[in-house]
Amino acid sequence: MSSKTLRIAALAGDGIGPEVMAEALKVLGAVAHRFEIEVQVTEAPVGWAGIDASGKALPDVTLALCRESDAILFGSVGLPDRDPTVPKEERPERAALLRIRKEFGLFANLRPVRLPKALSHACPLKPERQGDGIDLLVVRELTGGMYFGQPKLTEEITLADGTRTRRAIDTMVYTEPEIERIAHVAFQTARGRRRKVTSIDKANVLENGILWREVVTRIGAGYADVKLDHLFVDNAAMQFLLKPTQFDVVLCENLFGDILSDEAAALAGSLGMLPSASLGATAGERTFGFYEPAGGTAPDIAGKNLANPIAQILSTAMMFRHSFGMEAAAAAIEAAVAKVIDQGLRTGDIFNPADPSARLVGTREMGDAVVAAL
Repeated sequence: MSSKTLRIAALAGDGIGPEVMAEALKVLGAVAHRFEIEVQVTEAPVGWAGIDASGKALPDVTLALCRESDAILFGSVGLPDRDPTVPKEERPERAALLRIRKEFGLFANLRPVRLPKALSHACPLKPERQGDGIDLLVVRELTGGMYFGQPKLTEEITLADGTRTRRAIDTMVYTEPEIERIAHVAFQTARGRRRKVTSIDKANVLENGILWREVVTRIGAGYADVKLDHLFVDNAAMQFLLKPTQFDVVLCENLFGDILSDEAAALAGSLGMLPSASLGATAGERTFGFYEPAGGTAPDIAGKNLANPIAQILSTAMMFRHSFGMEAAAAAIEAAVAKVIDQGLRTGDIFNPADPSARLVGTREMGDAVVAAL
C-alpha cells in the first residue's frame, strides 16, 4: 500500500448533500484508521452553496481544489425552486456537474445495482422476477451525446404560415473513438463479473445508434470470452422490469444511460442505495474519479435526519477501489453496510413496517451503525 497521503475533495452540495456527506466522511475516517491510510479531506462549496458563497455554482477555489486532489467525493446539487433566479447556463446541474465531467474527462460512469435479499420487499417487482438476486452494472458514456453535442440552443423561428414560435435544438453526436473507449470499459469490467455485455442503442431510427452498434460489435470481437448482445432502448426499459436477472453489464450512451440507470434504481429498492463512479483516464496506478450517490438533493427532507446515506457511503467504497486500488478498504465498507442491513436497520425509504425485525433509524444513526460495523 502506498504511503502517499490521499487527497480528497469533498463537495457536499445542496439539499441532503451535507447530511449524507457527513456520514460518508465518518465512515471514511474509520476506514482510514483501520487500514492506516493517510487521507487529507478538504471540503468546499458547490451548487447553490457555491452560488451563495461566491456567485458561481462551481467556485474557482472549488475547481482549483479538485485539480489538486486525487479524487472527488460529491454529494448532490440542484434546488428546483431556485432555478428561475439564475440563467439556465448558471444552474448547478450545468455549471457545476456537467462542467466537472468535461473538465476532468470523466467519460465512464459505473453504477452498480444490487438488491440485497433483506430488501426484497423494497423492490416493486414480484419475488419471482427477482430470481436469486438482482446484480447488474450500468456502464454509461458520460461526456458525449445529446448533453454535450452542438448546436444546443433555443431560437425563435417563423413557420411556413408566418407564425412566430420558439424551437429548441439538442444535438446527439458521437465519434468512433468515444464509443470505442467506453466499450472497452464495459468489456473489461464484464471480465471481472459474469462476462456478459448488453449494449443499448436505437439503431433502427438513429444514425448514432447505427454507429454505436457497429463500433461496439467490432470492439466486442476482441473479447471472445465475453458474450455480447444488443437491445433497443425501449425494449431494454421493458426488460429491466420483466427479467432484470438477465443483465450483467449494461452499456449505454449518455442519455439512455441516464434514464435506464435511474429506472434500475427502483430494482435496488431506492435511489438512496445506489452509488456511482465517474472515471477518467488512468494515470499510473491511480484513476482520477468522481464519486456520487445516484439520488438527488431531495430538498423536501433536507435537514430532517431522514435521508439514506448508504449510497454516499458506498460511493466512498468505490473511490477506494477505483481511484486508489485499495480493495480491502472498499470491501470492508461494503461488508459493513451489508451487516447493518442484515441487522434490520432501515431509513424511511427502505423501511417495511410489516417486518418485525426492521428498525427505523435516521441519517446519523445509519452512519454510526456502519462505523460500528467496521
